[in-house]
Amino acid sequence: MYGAAAVAARRTGDERDLSISHNKIADVRQAQGDLDGALAAYRASLAIRERLTAQDAGNAAWQRDLSFSHDRIGDVRQALGDLDDAQTAYRASLANRERLTARDAGNAAWQRDLSISHDRIGDVRQAQGDLDDALTAYRASLAIAERLAAHDAGNAAWQRDLSISHNKIGDVRQAQGDLDGALAAYRASLAIGERLAAQDAGNAAWQRDTIVLLVKVSEVAPAEARACLTRALEIARGLAATGRLAPVDAWMPEDLQRRVAAIGGNEGRG
Repeated sequence: MYGAAAVAARRTGDERDLSISHNKIADVRQAQGDLDGALAAYRASLAIRERLTAQDAGNAAWQRDLSFSHDRIGDVRQALGDLDDAQTAYRASLANRERLTARDAGNAAWQRDLSISHDRIGDVRQAQGDLDDALTAYRASLAIAERLAAHDAGNAAWQRDLSISHNKIGDVRQAQGDLDGALAAYRASLAIGERLAAQDAGNAAWQRDTIVLLVKVSEVAPAEARACLTRALEIARGLAATGRLAPVDAWMPEDLQRRVAAIGGNEGRG
């Protein structure tokens, strides 16, 4: 289907549509595990978008398209383990988004894009073992997420972005051995996650977020471990009982039960 769309776009000379078709083909190849094929298709899309933005640098929609192409290439590079190349792609996307937001700082969608770029760079830097750089990137993302969430406290997607930013900072702090800093970040993330889960008890993804964050708090705050893990187990069992626990998470109730039991055993030996 996407191949036919690409043929039609070539026939009509619509280069933007052609770039979108290349992206969709790449998405399918990536989902199939053909990362090299996906990379080739994303690069074909990028080449078109580079030509378009060169023709009209003031076209914000084309500039945004270009940043998405860099992101997708970065994602594939990261999946292939090419972290340096992934970082290069993500930084190209970041530079593009910084130019866009400089034009219109009030554009919330562009600000969120910028936050995502910082997150992606942070992920790569963390994978490369540069925790200080990762923390700097995550903090830049957090600053944007805080502004967006404060601007519209009712926007659940932005609130979740803020929770994710705190969570990422917590992960770096934990890796650095700063357990107090990690705990503060995880608690901030958990507080948001619990509010979202309370607002929509039927949202399984938000319930899962809460489980993960409760486990993370338990890992850096032993005194709170039993309460956190017991609560996480309760949520996981509730999801399983209602058929909302994703198959990939089927291990959760048993694992959480084992963790709770281990704490009991340790307390008994104390």
